[in-house]
Parts: sequence; C-alpha cells; structure tokens
Amino acid sequence: MRNSKTLAIIRAGQPARVAQLGHFIPPFVAHAANVGYDAIWFDLEHRPMNPREVQAIMPIFHLYDIDCIVRTPTREKSQLYRLLEDGATGLIMPLVEDAETAQQIVEAVKFPPLGDRGLEGKGLDGSYGIDTATPEKRADYIEVMNRETCIIIQLESPGAVRNAEAIAAVDGVDLIFAGPTDFTLREQYLPDDQRMTWDEALERVASAAKNTGKAWGAMPRSTDHVQNLFNLGAQFIPYTSDINILMNGLKQAAAALDEIYGA
Repeated sequence: MRNSKTLAIIRAGQPARVAQLGHFIPPFVAHAANVGYDAIWFDLEHRPMNPREVQAIMPIFHLYDIDCIVRTPTREKSQLYRLLEDGATGLIMPLVEDAETAQQIVEAVKFPPLGDRGLEGKGLDGSYGIDTATPEKRADYIEVMNRETCIIIQLESPGAVRNAEAIAAVDGVDLIFAGPTDFTLREQYLPDDQRMTWDEALERVASAAKNTGKAWGAMPRSTDHVQNLFNLGAQFIPYTSDINILMNGLKQAAAALDEIYGA
C-alpha cells in the first residue's frame, strides 16, 4: 500500500505538480518522477488502452513513487474499483453534472462505511494479497484505501459549474476540476441567460472549493495561465503532456536541423 502524494500536498494547502500521459510510455513515468512531478493524469477517456497495458504500466508508477490518477472512460462500478486494484492512486471523473452523480462515484470506489466498493485485496493496491493476508491487515488496507484514494470531479459545462458547491460538498470528493474545452463547446449553444464566461466559471469553482474546504484545479493553456490559476488558489494544474513534449521536441530538433542544413 502507498499513500497519495497528491492528497498529502493538497491537504497541506500546496499545489501538486501534475503531468499528463495518454499512451503506453513507461519511461515517461520514470522521467516525470525524476524531475519532481507528484502525479500523472493518465488519460483513458480519450486514449484507449487494453486492461493488460494498464496493469503493466501501473507497477512503474509504484516503482518510481508517483501518483497515477486515471481519467476513466466509464462509470461502471466494478471497472472503477478495478482500476484502483490495478494500482491507480485516484480517479478523474469527466462530465459530472450534479451532486447525485458525484455521490454515486464516491459510493462506487470507497469501501463501507463510506461507500459500497467490493473487497478482494489481491491487486497491486494490496501488494497482491500480502497487505490483506489477515483480518487485521485487511482492516488497515480498507482504512488506507478510503483515506488515500483521490477522487477528482470534472466540471465541464455551465450547469456543472453552477452545481460546483453542491458537488464539492459531497463527502469523499477531494477536488473539483474545471475543464475549458468541453465547457466552451457546451456554453456556446446555450441561451444567452444561461451562458457564462470562462473567467466567471473559474471564479465560481474557486468559490465553491473555498466554501466547502475542498481543493480545485483547472486546465491551463500556457505558463501565464498556470500563474493565473495558481494566483487564484488552484492546487491541481496539469502542465505538459506526452503529446506536447513530442510536438515541441520535434519542432526544436527540426528547427536546429533547418539552421544547420538550411531551410
């Protein structure tokens, strides 16, 4: 069993260092940990990966002591807690609109008395049964998993942002997260009296987090935006990804070759 670095940091009122990964690249995990990242947003919502690939990469996160927080493509109960059994530190739940849905998610991934997660204890999160071999160890395992499983709820529409405080207030939700891309896509089709700007959305999310004593975050567009979110009190600001690193690295290399060879 391991404790969540992300939760320890945000509970201390500090910002976590978070990168994004959407492909099966084990060395990315090692290098992110080596330069001081606390967590990786592992995106399975938009990047399909088979269960064996997920199970194969999870021990790399544990080896390098960096959180794996999975953005999941499903809300199906057993699939959610299977990701935790495979070794995920937490879950990012996209497109949540209301507190009722957030409560259902908490119930799916927390053990009783907080939720209704099924108990097996022989996955990576329980050291393949080593940490759950006796009733006493199972009790410790349940307590640690309930305390250290990070639940992040994504708010990606004006309706979800309006419900931000009720969502954040759900016991077991650790962090609310504002997603600009889906928010902008949905906001533009609403009647004028239901629309809000992205800045207004961030203010509502920040206020909801403050009023409920929860952490919040948002997706930045640039380093200037990272600074702005940090100034507003965000503690979970994913910055850089495997795709961005590939794109920027190749552009830099191509520019260097152009300078040497002539464009």
